[in-house]
Amino acid sequence: MPRMLDLIRNSQVPSNLMQSAVHGSLSLPPGETIEILVYLALHHKLFGPQARLTLAGWDEKASLAAAADPKTSAEVLGYFVSPENLRTSLLPALAENSSVSEESLDQLAVSGSREAAEVLLASTRVTNSPRLLQALQSNPNLRPNELGEIARKLAVLETRRAGDRDATEAGVPEEAIESTVTKYLEENAAELAAEKDKPFQPIGILHEEAGGEADEALAQDAAATASATADAAKSAAGKSAAAAIKARKQPTPGHDERRDSTLQKIAKLDIKGRIALAMRGSKEERSILIRDGTKLVALAVLESPKVSDGEVEGFAQQKNVLESVLRAIPMKRRFAKNYSITRNLVYNPRTPLDLSLGLMKNLLVHDLKNLSGNKEVSDTIRKLALRMFKQKMEKKG
Repeated sequence: MPRMLDLIRNSQVPSNLMQSAVHGSLSLPPGETIEILVYLALHHKLFGPQARLTLAGWDEKASLAAAADPKTSAEVLGYFVSPENLRTSLLPALAENSSVSEESLDQLAVSGSREAAEVLLASTRVTNSPRLLQALQSNPNLRPNELGEIARKLAVLETRRAGDRDATEAGVPEEAIESTVTKYLEENAAELAAEKDKPFQPIGILHEEAGGEADEALAQDAAATASATADAAKSAAGKSAAAAIKARKQPTPGHDERRDSTLQKIAKLDIKGRIALAMRGSKEERSILIRDGTKLVALAVLESPKVSDGEVEGFAQQKNVLESVLRAIPMKRRFAKNYSITRNLVYNPRTPLDLSLGLMKNLLVHDLKNLSGNKEVSDTIRKLALRMFKQKMEKKG
């Protein structure tokens, strides 16, 4: 026998039963009655207003059970969590329900009342979600001490993620890396042959990061070393030049010394060596090679089994990488599914306009709001972000 909801959808219920349905007085289980009321509230012009009134005063215990149940229909959960229909007493259960989308909670986090914001701040799910914590930071009803607590929680989550990334990198089998290197070299053999003599030419490396004269000089040294190394293969005079350039600057202790050593090491490698290092090397080496002016080398970093989502989140927001790198990131399913990577690409003014426009539909409400005021991106992006933000906020209004 068809469910009552299916009969209502197909207009097969007589008017007297419809009157009973809209007042919630049919002899049906509470969950099914709520589902019928939500359907009428959203889709029926005649009975919609009364169905909304019935839902607003519906038994709290039955409503709470539906709000907490992951098997409750998406339409019902969406109705309960929407700002215009929200009963704050149901929000704790809704916030912890895995079937309630983060996008729905995102809208509440951005524009919810003071009471709703307090409930979300107490939610375990929310406090373990960087994107929902970031959304709460946009809520005007939060107090300074609460914003400080959110910032602290975000820092803790980032530290935890960094530890997970290090553990993942350490656990990559050597066989997987070697297989990836071999396959990449074979697939790109023709292009590799055409660019085999192309030296290491970093894009804006170090200068933008540090802005200091020492780092700028170091970048110049690395480029000079690369040129001298290429000459070394041709003549003894080139070898002398390389040695002179290398000796010109004494590395400073600590991090600068290690950075200098890494740059010098990379500058001496040919294109095959740099590709192999992009896949086998450390996080620091990948952070340099992603900025290699040779496309094959930069893209090899994204192919590395060792590269983490966290690293790619950083690559997605860099302005000193090739356009082909930014285009390649969302082409990989693993990275396309990562929301932070998508957001960083749209926020990056160097990302091609057509790519940003295609990715914007995936942004959450608070990120659309922030993007609409971002002066670094193009006018087109800002205007579209504002329009999409308003549409999402008014969608269920």
